[in-house]
Amino acid sequence: MDIVGIGTDIVECVRIAQMIEKHGEVFLTRVYAEVEMRYCLARKNSTEHFAGRWAAKEAILKCLGTGWTRGLCWTDMEIRNEPGGAPKVYLAGAAKERAQELRIADILLTISHCRAFATAFAIAVK
Repeated sequence: MDIVGIGTDIVECVRIAQMIEKHGEVFLTRVYAEVEMRYCLARKNSTEHFAGRWAAKEAILKCLGTGWTRGLCWTDMEIRNEPGGAPKVYLAGAAKERAQELRIADILLTISHCRAFATAFAIAVK
């Protein structure tokens, strides 16, 4: 496997909590896929899980080398959990097109969080 890109991000959980409180469903549906929302809302500390997925999406953008250019949107990146709990990245739209341009076969992802912070690290491989 060749590494195409790496990305990492950290976010304060309170920042995501404030966005959810201020913008509610508009924020949630703009940033998270339905599967992601169901997963996070089913958890005791849902804000930490929402923050983890926010950090994951930021890390994915960094490893794609795009930032918020090229027509990407939050829901082009979806993080689901495999049966054992490991996060798995699914791409669509402009994010998928960018990954295909770079010949990315997979994006490896890890997410960690506590009450105060959530962090994620992504590695794009071909």
